[in-house]
Amino acid sequence: MKTVSFAIPCYNSAAYMDKCIESILACDFGNRGDIEILIVDDGSTKDNTAEKADEWQRRYPDTIVAIHQENGGHGAAVNAGLANATGRYFKVVDSDDWLDEDAMRDVMAYLRRQCELKDSTDLIIANYVYEKVHEGARTVMRYRNVFPEGREFTWDETGHFNQSQYLLMHSVIYRTELLRDCGLKLPEHTFYVDNIFVYVPLPHVKTIYYLDVDMYRYFIGREDQSVNEKVMYSRRDQQLRVTRIMIDSVYLPDDVESKKLERYMENYLSMMMCICSVFLRLEKTDENERDRAAIWQYLEDANPVLYKRIRHTVLNWGSNIPTEMGRRFALSAYHIAQRVFKFN
Repeated sequence: MKTVSFAIPCYNSAAYMDKCIESILACDFGNRGDIEILIVDDGSTKDNTAEKADEWQRRYPDTIVAIHQENGGHGAAVNAGLANATGRYFKVVDSDDWLDEDAMRDVMAYLRRQCELKDSTDLIIANYVYEKVHEGARTVMRYRNVFPEGREFTWDETGHFNQSQYLLMHSVIYRTELLRDCGLKLPEHTFYVDNIFVYVPLPHVKTIYYLDVDMYRYFIGREDQSVNEKVMYSRRDQQLRVTRIMIDSVYLPDDVESKKLERYMENYLSMMMCICSVFLRLEKTDENERDRAAIWQYLEDANPVLYKRIRHTVLNWGSNIPTEMGRRFALSAYHIAQRVFKFN
């Protein structure tokens, strides 16, 4: 068994996938051959992504596997990676991002130790870095105030998450069998499924380990990137779909044993509801207003108690004030959040 399987979803990624792959190859410290790289070509047609994937497999046949499939979106590519993974752990690395070699030295050392144990840690967390290459700027997202360091711990031992400290796909490495045992399957032809990937397995996580190293470098700034504001608005229906799946997948608080985890997941879902509301107010149309009312009705029907708690938070109360002034308030809050959290 490999120590870790790295899945790289690729869709017309030829211009930047090499840097990503090279950064992962560098993680095989000591040349043990215990890492696996799954390059998932998700129906690329506009460039030579497929040929590049095959060439990488030819060069590293014991490490790299090229997987070709019809286009199904980011979620389908992650599903394919998980289905083919042979590693004890599973890590998704998007094709325009990369891993930090120095940080991964510590991460790999821990993962290798866990592979020697019968009961290995369920979830490993490390920092990620927003790389705004075109601006020459970067922002490091750390969890020093949230998690103990140097030992395995449980949810009950965690501290308080600040507003900008949500766990993203970039910061997590899950035990592969945990993802399979909880039946994780991401929807196809849908963006923003990374929220599902991180959120849905959390109640199944019993043990956690945090390394205060800057593991993942998250490139941000391409015009076609899924977190670009104009792109996000055009895909608001997919944001709604992802949020509904999150509502349906975990029933709070019944499905969660830890109060601290319950609070974190409630706050995460509250953030998702706020994002839905704000993007449906970027343009004032009857359809957007109907969709905004519908997503809140969906939450109320699915979980009335949670609806009341989330709807009456300051964030969601302010973003849903039913007037033109309320709409302007929501958009102002969004642009402030952009500057504070550096997310696009």
